[in-house]
Amino acid sequence: MMSLPPHAADIHDLIRVQGARENNLKNVTIDIPKRRLTVFTGVSGSGKSSLVFSTIAAESQRMINETYSAFLQGFMPTLARPDVDVLEGLTTAIIVDQERMGANSRSTVGTATDANALLRILFSRLGQPHIGSPQAYSFNVASISGAGAVTLERAGKTVKERRSFTITGGMCPRCEGMGTVNDIDLTQLYDSAKSLNEGALTIPGYTPDGWGVRIFTGSGFLDADKPIRDYSAQELEDFLYREPTKVKVGDINMTYEGLVPKVQKAFLSKDREAMQPHIRVFVDRAVTFTTCPECRGTRLSAAARSSKVAGISIADACSLQISDLAGWVRALDEPSVLPLLTALRQLLDSFVEIGLGYLSLDRPAGTLSGGEAQRTKMIRHLGSSLTDVTYVFDEPTIGLHPHDIERMNTLLLQLRDKGNTVLVVEHKPETIVIADHVVDLGPGAGTAGGTVCFEGTVEELRSSGTLTGRHFDDRSALKDTVRTPRGALEIRGATRNNLQGVDVDIPLGVLVVLTGVAGSGKSSLVHGSIPAGADVVSIDQGGIRGSRRSNPATYTGMLEPIRKAFAKANGVKPALFSSNSEGACANCNGAGVIYTDLGVMATVATTCEVCEGKRFEASVLDYHLGGRDISEVLAMSVTEAESFFGSGEARTPAAHAILVRLADVGLGYLGLGQPLTTLSGGERQRLKLASQMAEKGDIYVLDEPTTGLHLADVEQLLGLLDRLVDSGKSVIVVEHHQAVMAHADWIIDLGPGAGHDGGRIVFEGTPADLVAARSTLTGQFLAAYVGA
Repeated sequence: MMSLPPHAADIHDLIRVQGARENNLKNVTIDIPKRRLTVFTGVSGSGKSSLVFSTIAAESQRMINETYSAFLQGFMPTLARPDVDVLEGLTTAIIVDQERMGANSRSTVGTATDANALLRILFSRLGQPHIGSPQAYSFNVASISGAGAVTLERAGKTVKERRSFTITGGMCPRCEGMGTVNDIDLTQLYDSAKSLNEGALTIPGYTPDGWGVRIFTGSGFLDADKPIRDYSAQELEDFLYREPTKVKVGDINMTYEGLVPKVQKAFLSKDREAMQPHIRVFVDRAVTFTTCPECRGTRLSAAARSSKVAGISIADACSLQISDLAGWVRALDEPSVLPLLTALRQLLDSFVEIGLGYLSLDRPAGTLSGGEAQRTKMIRHLGSSLTDVTYVFDEPTIGLHPHDIERMNTLLLQLRDKGNTVLVVEHKPETIVIADHVVDLGPGAGTAGGTVCFEGTVEELRSSGTLTGRHFDDRSALKDTVRTPRGALEIRGATRNNLQGVDVDIPLGVLVVLTGVAGSGKSSLVHGSIPAGADVVSIDQGGIRGSRRSNPATYTGMLEPIRKAFAKANGVKPALFSSNSEGACANCNGAGVIYTDLGVMATVATTCEVCEGKRFEASVLDYHLGGRDISEVLAMSVTEAESFFGSGEARTPAAHAILVRLADVGLGYLGLGQPLTTLSGGERQRLKLASQMAEKGDIYVLDEPTTGLHLADVEQLLGLLDRLVDSGKSVIVVEHHQAVMAHADWIIDLGPGAGHDGGRIVFEGTPADLVAARSTLTGQFLAAYVGA
């Protein structure tokens, strides 16, 4: 019997990319098999994310957006077409990236995953006593009522009618749904021994000649020359708490307001993490946050807390560990709300399945680590019955213990086996090994990368001779000798989050690694329980912020000494050498490109014709330091700049010290003026590490510094940690990477499980003792890793 030729619709089994040039990609052409698991590897900055996210996923997203009307597209982010010649065979892309979830103080795990929305409907249908609609159980909706006359145009006549309305919300009126109330320490706002004219206010930005102070001195309510401690009761009331009042200061009409509400609006309405460092220091000093005494931190009104289903309120449900809440929902037998219970069970079971059963729904979303946030975003896709979709993951193993990585691998294979294309950017060999197809980019990072070095199976990768292939089976050996501690950092009775009264002595002067499954209490121990007064520099996983005007030179503070060196050498102002200040090209305002907004179409960026992308006025480029102008200096790589500023006419010790640290963390190839928006996750992590290493402190606490690092980069990081310890510092690392564990002098293992099953110390000792004992999950995986 003759075999029939394949149907035309069945021949599209590849995603074809031709001539991709996004960021550092060098005309990459590649075919990616559909309905398979493809892993993209390569050193940090080699172009993996540029190919997967900025080219394939971005074009898929853009084409889907174009199917909507122009009106709807106006509300969507406008995406430019990637710089690529041909993209064929694309399917709908679902992107699950590493971006931290919004740190909005009103956002919790429950609100971010729709679990709270389902619970609110459940309680509004079954709760006793019945208090109202789902809004009555929401801590983001305030109760409000009002009445008044409204004017309507009806049948050509103007009609006045009286209307009234009532909204029953679940917000606690005392803390306004925040769960905490703040108290301001007045002694941190002003020096009562001084007058306003003498500079009594100690708030950042409130200088005696600034408008912040002039409105107080010119208001007529206060004597600007009288010390604040001598104010009458009325003057003190006006100074601190007066309601907004219109006043005339000189010839200008202004609104006068008491100092306390002014500070609350200016500083306390903002998210702490988004504040500049000096503002954050002031807020930490001046403001104390305490649990709301009325709602006891639940954020909900008394009515919302009084309504119960099967003996528990919505506040109790949200505070339960999700694995326990899933059991409670399964026990509910209410046929009237069966579809709702089914959806809620599936959602909560997905949390447990993905290894997040230890969280609670009332956990603030901003406190989730990068790995937890990424897995939380994955949850809504797990039970999906969609097929022929492209799932794109950015290092899904971040924040996962080797034990949890096995579960993650199972989920990725399940998504593939449903008939989906799964694209994964990954560094961990435990996940690379399950790939059907591997694409290795490189050979180096930045301008030395951007080409496909290898594509094929995992076995072929092992013998390929590429950097990833050579390091694929690398296994760090346990150290023969470990360092001797110099004293200890004592933590006593730690109860933060799930810690169960932990007492531990963390050795100082050595490399200490904290291990344990995700959610076992590692971060709670090092970020929340270290005694006040300890000289600690904490480097967490928080992403670095930066616009397209920011670059490594501005982020690290290196540009300041460089500008001063240029100014001194040429006898002019430092501001001339800033593309954000006086030296900026007038045509493009120092951006180097001109952006043309085309409404719903992608914004077009064209290189500025006046400065040719150099960002500076032509006259500024006439000034030189060591034979180079400022634009040539910003075009240098870190390695080049290190030798340039290290000796000779351009010698600038302050800039050179920062460049040495950037080279230390493996960023020697990075351009000083490269926009931060073009940096990969691993590059951002290391840039942050290099800049924060300058802070003065004897104890460094690093939270998963291997995030985004290739196997070869991890070796360099270990060398850096060794140099820190050898220089007399104490280094404490929260880490899941076995190479870092094997390199430690001392390991503290938390567990045995996550959430309320964790929070205890299950092992303290050297890595060799942990491997020999094999008494914990970490011990078993580390023993397998080192081949013991």
